[in-house]
Amino acid sequence: MAREANAEQAGAKDRKNECSFVVGQRVISCPAKDKEKDPQLGTVRYVGPVQGQQGLWVGVDWDSGDGRHDGSLDGVRYFEARRPTSASFVRPHLLSAGCNLHHAITSRYKANADPSDDDGMYLLSVRQKRVTIELVGKDKIENKQNNLEDLTSASLVYKGVVSAGELEGVLPNLKELDLTGNLLPDWQAVNLICDRLPALRVLDLSRNRMQLNNDFFPALSRLQTLVLNFCQISWGQVEILKHSLPELEELHLCGNEISVLEVEEGGDCVEGFKQLRLLNLENNHIESWEELLKLSKLESLEQLQVSHNRLKKFYYPDWAGSEENQRPFLSLRCLLLAGNAIEDWGSIDALNLFPKLTEVRLSDNPLTDLHVGGAPRFLLVARLANILVLNGSEIKQRERKDSEIRYVHFVMNTMPACEEEGRLHAHPRFLELKKLYDLDEEQPHLRKDAGSARMADNLRAITIVCVAPSVGEKAPAVKKLPLSTTIGKLKLVCESLFKVKASKQRLYLREQDVPVPVPLTDDLESLRDIGVGLETTILVDELGT
Repeated sequence: MAREANAEQAGAKDRKNECSFVVGQRVISCPAKDKEKDPQLGTVRYVGPVQGQQGLWVGVDWDSGDGRHDGSLDGVRYFEARRPTSASFVRPHLLSAGCNLHHAITSRYKANADPSDDDGMYLLSVRQKRVTIELVGKDKIENKQNNLEDLTSASLVYKGVVSAGELEGVLPNLKELDLTGNLLPDWQAVNLICDRLPALRVLDLSRNRMQLNNDFFPALSRLQTLVLNFCQISWGQVEILKHSLPELEELHLCGNEISVLEVEEGGDCVEGFKQLRLLNLENNHIESWEELLKLSKLESLEQLQVSHNRLKKFYYPDWAGSEENQRPFLSLRCLLLAGNAIEDWGSIDALNLFPKLTEVRLSDNPLTDLHVGGAPRFLLVARLANILVLNGSEIKQRERKDSEIRYVHFVMNTMPACEEEGRLHAHPRFLELKKLYDLDEEQPHLRKDAGSARMADNLRAITIVCVAPSVGEKAPAVKKLPLSTTIGKLKLVCESLFKVKASKQRLYLREQDVPVPVPLTDDLESLRDIGVGLETTILVDELGT
């Protein structure tokens, strides 16, 4: 009986909402009991009966892909979903068609607009009784928020905003607005919002799916920062929007599956965006560096973020001409390339050619990922002459000097002098650094008849610190070891010092001013090969910890 009653109630609600939804409409799921989960956003693909079920159903293709089927159920095809499990059928009363911005911001920021907002302002006592919490300064904050004219920033994330509403004069000082995860259907709606918020400078429209008509140019001329992450927007649409964004300084386009940067007919590079300083294209599908070269003439571009794409290599173009003000990427200071597929040193060396580049991020590429045998940090520091910040960490003067000296020794030890041409091709900075630090090609370790003084030069004082949990606290040990000592032999030394079996050890190289220890995985490498400095620490850990 209870189940029948619930079915009747659901049916009544469905009849009430019978004409509420149409195919193509954007919808948001009603708030779940688990308030920690964001509501679901989706597009209506079907409205009508479902075979074997009573009442009205709405077929929704969910943006997240978190559905149950592909638009077919029990052998009946109702619609085509984007993914095999991105669709589901939902009762109309469990969906919302949204509200306008005025309603959403009033509900969110007016202190007495929704009394239920106070439900969470309590703690449970030992006897499981509610004890009300009084926030210090709460009245002052509420009084300020009650006066929406004073509001300068607002967050309306997943609030179902679909239109502007009556906003004239309501929010005259609002500068920053976060509308992530709402239901804005097109750029006409965005245009109305921007038109009625005269102070708006920063707008986040992430996870909205706005349609753009090629002959419509929204009035966005006051915006300085625009965030369009996960909006299924193409660069071709950005090319249309740019005419409405003359003052734009930051543009974020993460997660839009962009692979090609379409440019205006007859052009070979992106033009306009005269004020654009930061462009974020992370988490897209860009494979070719040639696509990013289309951005090389943006004269104000200082930061380009292309981490987590599919780039395998890059280079600095030589087609810019001789005039200084015509060089590609003239103002670029920061280039983020983490999480790509970069695997050749030629790309790394090319970073020295960018005229103003001082910060790069190269982590999680095959060439630099230490977990798959990538290059240690000192090799990157030495090869990058002008970089001041690498992978988010500042390169201090001491680290640069030590890295460059180690690099020269590394090259001399791995490539004999007779291979001079190969050296210069593989290591463009080798001769420059060798001369800078006045390093002799004939190293002491190569002289078979070295005396005691030369033998002393061939020794290094190594500080060995055990961090293995099974050992507990133990004082560091300092050992003078020949540079010819292999990692395998070093493990035997560590075994005698700390009683951790060599086969169970994981060794790391830690040096002053270098933020991340380097794992030592090759037992055949020598201390000379890894380029130990004068103040080197070896960390001893255990496998499996």
